[in-house]
Amino acid sequence: MVMTVSVVMYKRLGISNTDVALYTSWLYLPWVIKPFWSPVVDILKTKRFWIVLMQLVIGAGLAGVALTIPGPNFFKWSLVFFWLMAFSSATHDIAADGFYMLAINDSNQAWFVGIRSTFYRVAMISGQGLLVMLAGQLENSTGSIQTAWSITIGVTCGLFLLLMLYHHFVLPRPDSDRPTAEAKFSSVVKEFGITFSSFFKKPGIGITIAFILLYRFSEAQLVKMAAPFLLDGVNAGGLGLSTTEVGFVYGTVGLISLTLGGLVGGFLAARNGLKYWLWPMVAAINLPNLVYVFLSYYQPESTWIVHVAVAIEQFGYGFGFTAFMLYMIYAVDGPHKTAHFAICTGFMALGMMLPGMASGWIQEMLGYQNFFVWVLLATIPGFFVASLVKIDPLFGKSEKV
Repeated sequence: MVMTVSVVMYKRLGISNTDVALYTSWLYLPWVIKPFWSPVVDILKTKRFWIVLMQLVIGAGLAGVALTIPGPNFFKWSLVFFWLMAFSSATHDIAADGFYMLAINDSNQAWFVGIRSTFYRVAMISGQGLLVMLAGQLENSTGSIQTAWSITIGVTCGLFLLLMLYHHFVLPRPDSDRPTAEAKFSSVVKEFGITFSSFFKKPGIGITIAFILLYRFSEAQLVKMAAPFLLDGVNAGGLGLSTTEVGFVYGTVGLISLTLGGLVGGFLAARNGLKYWLWPMVAAINLPNLVYVFLSYYQPESTWIVHVAVAIEQFGYGFGFTAFMLYMIYAVDGPHKTAHFAICTGFMALGMMLPGMASGWIQEMLGYQNFFVWVLLATIPGFFVASLVKIDPLFGKSEKV
């Protein structure tokens, strides 16, 4: 809702590409800095408490967005509530990941990873696909874009609050889920400082950080402008799709392709190892961006051509993203790997945030055709940093595949 649906919503409400990209990219910030307040979640209250509380706050944030859309200064006030949702969601991530390991024993954790992943994909299809399609239908039936999106976000708020109540009553209460407040705050802060600083002392950390920041340099810009390109009229250089069509192509067709790409990437990496598949995956996450150059120059009227093009790009992204995630796991191996992985995810969010902020301005300066050519040129840093990393040939290889 915060990172994807907001882009479509603001575009439909008449916000410029420059402002959409700049301000929605700022919403990545809570995920960038979440490692800094993760100790607070451990020290105060239980993981269960934080999960339910953050879901309540997210529901309140959705209500705030729904109520401010029809009013004056909606852009400013809705961004405030989206930022509240982003901060709450990042905090929820910290608590939920910890709770998962506490509430489920080791023998069942691997089994439930698949279930977690499945419901994550269902949530993505529901948000990026079904809710956007609902907003599109309401735009047509109500005749008001503001009313349509206010109702859509309001419905989401109601569903979220119902899920919060459900979790309040059904989530287990494991004995191990206890706050660590009895530990001295100073000792916790000291331990956090040692863990944090040790990350930057790892061998080759400069190359690791560069890889995390630049591997998706091109994709970070493309993802912010993909939906505006699909929605903008043909005269403005876009494809002129309706809100409903964008919800279907990106939230359903694209997401299914993204998932399949990730599954194929995981299977092949497990069979031959990350090092073997690194360059094909680097190519897969970058070269399919060519489809947007094709779409911007050809501007096809057939939605089937658009569906195929988006499916190709998203499959490549899912396949190539496998290398990114596996490399982060490889880079943090050793003591404090859980905390170090959290730091990596902060850099990962920063790598999406900074290029995304400028993407709207670049697009408005260049136009869609030249912007997508620029996106292709922006793949060069990703190829360059991939040439610098050193990976154990056996890493990622599984004997079961």
